[in-house]
Amino acid sequence: MNRSEQKSLQTDIEDPPFFSAVLTPYRSLGVKGFRTLMLVLAAICTIAGTVFLLMGAWPVFGFFGLDVVLVWLAFKMNYRSARAYELVNVSAHEVYVRGVTPAGKVSEFRFNPRWARLTVERVESEGVQRLTLMHGGNGCAIGNFLNPDDRESFADALSEALARAKAGGPFPQAV
Repeated sequence: MNRSEQKSLQTDIEDPPFFSAVLTPYRSLGVKGFRTLMLVLAAICTIAGTVFLLMGAWPVFGFFGLDVVLVWLAFKMNYRSARAYELVNVSAHEVYVRGVTPAGKVSEFRFNPRWARLTVERVESEGVQRLTLMHGGNGCAIGNFLNPDDRESFADALSEALARAKAGGPFPQAV
């Protein structure tokens, strides 16, 4: 563990986050669904290709195989982009944002919660289009891969967390 990781771990122990969110891109088709889709597509293409092969149009069979390969590649690229995520932590003394791209490139931002400001850009007919966390002249976009409804709910939760941090930290839960 290097010196910066030790310092970060020490800070986390002394100032634990009271708000933490991991934002990930939505994927409607899981691994099992992907396998099922590919098996059905391959079966349909094989049957249709065989019909054309028996009629003497043998090149068509190859194009059906090409269709299956192209759909598989498109889904693989889509699943690769799902490796991106953003981690947002808010504690009494720090707002920490860590973004990871599908290629693994990491970007980190640290803000003082008393000076951090959440900017929400809305389009009336479409909802929240962009969230930006600003601190002085620095800023970072958050949740670009989320849909507008998810951005709206995340913006509400993050705004509440920032208000709590500006007030001095989490409030005790009412019983």
